[in-house]
Amino acid sequence: MTYPADTRSPLLPDRHPTPDFFVCDIFDASPRGDMASMEHPIFSVSTKPDTKTRKYVNGDIFVEIKPSSDGLATVHDRDILIYCISQLMASLNEGRPISQVVRFKAHDLMKATNRMTNGQAYAALKASLERLAGTRISTNILTGGREEFRTFGLIEHASIVRETRDGRMQDVEVKLSDWVYTAIEHKEVLTLSRDYFRLRKPLERRIYEIARKHCGKQSIWRISLEKLQLKCGSHSTLKEFRRMLLAIVDRDRKHSHMPDYSIQLDEDDMVTFRSRGTVPGMKVKDETIPIPSLQPETYDLARQAAPGWDVHLLEQEWRDWVTEPPQYADAAFIGFCRKAVKTRSQCPQK
Repeated sequence: MTYPADTRSPLLPDRHPTPDFFVCDIFDASPRGDMASMEHPIFSVSTKPDTKTRKYVNGDIFVEIKPSSDGLATVHDRDILIYCISQLMASLNEGRPISQVVRFKAHDLMKATNRMTNGQAYAALKASLERLAGTRISTNILTGGREEFRTFGLIEHASIVRETRDGRMQDVEVKLSDWVYTAIEHKEVLTLSRDYFRLRKPLERRIYEIARKHCGKQSIWRISLEKLQLKCGSHSTLKEFRRMLLAIVDRDRKHSHMPDYSIQLDEDDMVTFRSRGTVPGMKVKDETIPIPSLQPETYDLARQAAPGWDVHLLEQEWRDWVTEPPQYADAAFIGFCRKAVKTRSQCPQK
């Protein structure tokens, strides 16, 4: 059956309805709670093998992601980590002991992540395990004022414990990296919408992850198009990335298919995410508080107060934080910037 292009849902069908479970935001999965050092795209959004080494610098912190000959782990490969972490979080919440080694039925994973269960899907699962094991991350992490170099993989190893005669795996065993396991032990996880697994395009999944991480339970969050592209890990030109994002914006305007958050792009290349109020535990902020627009020179002063920071992101944090109209909005915002730099001096900008 075919559908007109403007009426067909951008979401995949819900193939295997399953209960909600806890999932992990991979950028929170940093040891010692150092989330800022991992504020970089780890998973590829490309639909073709991505064999480029990536390196990102944020102040004195660098993160380098190296692929194997199979390419970088993809956004869809991340489903395996999501599933493993959800199972361990469920055990923790029930008071049961957990292990760094996770054993599961391949069929159960496919159902939970809305995948097909045919032979091609099992072959794709094997390829995902290989890319996860092959992708290596190197970074220097500041701890206690000292610089520490670390290198690790997304998973330590994986094995197929049993396989059927037609080549389909049954039991899979995965050993998570110390990096991911530490995040689980400290419950540094976020919930994702089940519709995350129904998003067709890798870029849509990555954009949702970013919104879930940064917008969270706020009513609104803004980011520049250029910085969003950096966080997505897209190798496209800015012009092409803008075109792809506008296509997502257009689909979301017609179908409201993006989970938890709507998305808009304005003429100044600022991307705005607005919460739909569907994130569990969210308290929608009263948006009737009248806060005037800031003067153009205020942004220059803000950049002086917070050198290297994205002042538009700081402005959105400030607007979401205030509970009553400030008497002098421009001065109040500058003060907020100074305080943010002081209190987060040990945590580089996101």
